[in-house]
Amino acid sequence: MPRIAGASIPENKRIVIALTYIYGIGNTLSKKILKEVKISEDKKAGELDQKEINDLKEVIEKNYKIEGDLRRQVMINIKRLKDVGAWRGLRHIKGLPVRGQRTKTNTRTVRGNVRKTMGSGRKPSASPT
Repeated sequence: MPRIAGASIPENKRIVIALTYIYGIGNTLSKKILKEVKISEDKKAGELDQKEINDLKEVIEKNYKIEGDLRRQVMINIKRLKDVGAWRGLRHIKGLPVRGQRTKTNTRTVRGNVRKTMGSGRKPSASPT
C-alpha cells in the first residue's frame, strides 16, 4: 500500500478513487491533482512508480490542506462557534443537527437513536381478565 500524505491508499483501486481515501480529497479534487501531475486516471495505485508517488506527495502537501491539518482546522472552527455562542455552536453542544434539518422526525443518527415519541418504549396494556 503506497502511503501518501500520512494515509495508506489501496493498491487494487484506480488512482482516482484511491486518492479519495485521504481525508480532504474528494472525487473532483482527485481528478484535478492527477491532471496537474499528468497521471492517467485509469492507472491502478499499485502500478505507480516511485517518481509518480513522489510527485503526488509533493503536489498534495504543497497545495492542499489535508488529514491532520484539516481536521484540526475544522475542530478550531467548531470551537470558535461554541465560544462565541452562535446558534450553530449551540447545536453542536447539544448534539443536534446544525444545518437546519427538522427534528420532529428523522435525525436518529445525530441524536444517537433516542426514541422520544409517545408510543416507543411503552409497556404493553394489561390483558382483560
